[in-house]
Amino acid sequence: MPIGAAGLTSAKIVRNASLKIYPGAPHGLTSTRKDEVNIDLLSFLKR
Repeated sequence: MPIGAAGLTSAKIVRNASLKIYPGAPHGLTSTRKDEVNIDLLSFLKR
């Protein structure tokens, strides 16, 4: 899904959200870059 249709819209409607973009990351970034993603998710959840 294009970032404009999903990511940008979601970031606007989810309270305290921030849009994280991982340049060059594949669709499976939760597997290939899981350490980065987990740090960002934990940071979001601690808000």
